[in-house]
Amino acid sequence: MTISQVRCQSGATPNVIWRGLLVSVRTAAEARDALAGGAAIIDVKEPSRGPLGAVDPDVAGAVAAVVGAAVPWTMACGELAAGPAENANLVLRVVAAGAPPPAAAKAGPAGLTVAEWRQAFRAFVRGMPAGVEPIPVAYADWGRTASPDPLALIDAAAAAGCRTLLFDTGDKSGPGLFSAELAADAARWMAAARRQGFVVAAAGRLALDDISRAIDLGARVVALRGAVCRGERTAAVDPKLVQMAATLVATAERVGVADPVSLSGA
Repeated sequence: MTISQVRCQSGATPNVIWRGLLVSVRTAAEARDALAGGAAIIDVKEPSRGPLGAVDPDVAGAVAAVVGAAVPWTMACGELAAGPAENANLVLRVVAAGAPPPAAAKAGPAGLTVAEWRQAFRAFVRGMPAGVEPIPVAYADWGRTASPDPLALIDAAAAAGCRTLLFDTGDKSGPGLFSAELAADAARWMAAARRQGFVVAAAGRLALDDISRAIDLGARVVALRGAVCRGERTAAVDPKLVQMAATLVATAERVGVADPVSLSGA
């Protein structure tokens, strides 16, 4: 299948229930370990290339083959400032090579004003193959990353018809989403997103101890990388840590407010 054929495919985005533990992996072997530990969503990215660093298409295809239909899988596609057509082309190349498409793809807002983000995100959406939900990302450390104010991005994403929103941090050497510096704002932003009807995903240097807080604040998805690795976020995923995280998510969900919602794409 060629990229042009992928672009021309039509059809509605299938309904996906976004809920539970998302684990970001960089290899097919890590995907196996994340699945063994109980991850509900597998995300593929290369952490050495940035907060939403894209893997090479062949790596994404290998992860897709491991995941199969077991759980949804998603792709990180870098930053929109690099060019939304280039971001979307990463997904097209994976699908053109014969891999099943990801359920969703995301690209970060670093270096953009909110007006520039609107334009870039529209182009990113247009470039997606059928069945792939484009996910907007708000960086909580927006001042550090020259990104749009999260409140402005929430409004822009709602106007674009998006249904899901990821809160993350763009500087992985800086404070996490629930650090003393960002926690109060993060709670306010997550509440604002929920009021607009978004399904909220929380990421950004989260520790295992942050899981219950994220779900208490209404996150339907808790996204982890470093917390389930054997050391730094560039180390290998540890299935035992994934299992611990999955148990914490399940426990928090039983006493929290996050109910599953069936989604269609933006």
